[in-house]
Amino acid sequence: MNRDKIIEWVFRIVPAVIMLQTLFFKFTGHPDSVALFTELGVEPFGRVGLGVVELIAAILLLIPETVKYGIVLGLGLMAGAIATHLFIIGIIYNNDGGALFTLAAVAMVCLLVLAYRHWSSIQGLIPGLKAA
Repeated sequence: MNRDKIIEWVFRIVPAVIMLQTLFFKFTGHPDSVALFTELGVEPFGRVGLGVVELIAAILLLIPETVKYGIVLGLGLMAGAIATHLFIIGIIYNNDGGALFTLAAVAMVCLLVLAYRHWSSIQGLIPGLKAA
């Protein structure tokens, strides 16, 4: 495998793993996850629903033929997570030292790199984007 392919896979695997590792907390009803989504006013449907969407995005990122859909879906999810931290719950939530925010930011950076690399194939998937 050449260097470019390895870099591509790293930028796909990192956000997929970040999204997948949060699913345990969302799907098992972990008290911290329940508290967070209760504070946001969307417990339990928001917690489980976002978990399902994150699962789909992670799977799409790991399948070469569907990576462009995973990028777009992941960007939307991480934009929402980052906005929630910045405007509603704070960067540090429940004494986590900013871990949840940092994970969302790392995933977002990886997804932005992927969006740049796959720009021509994702333009038609995002309303309002046109080829330059």
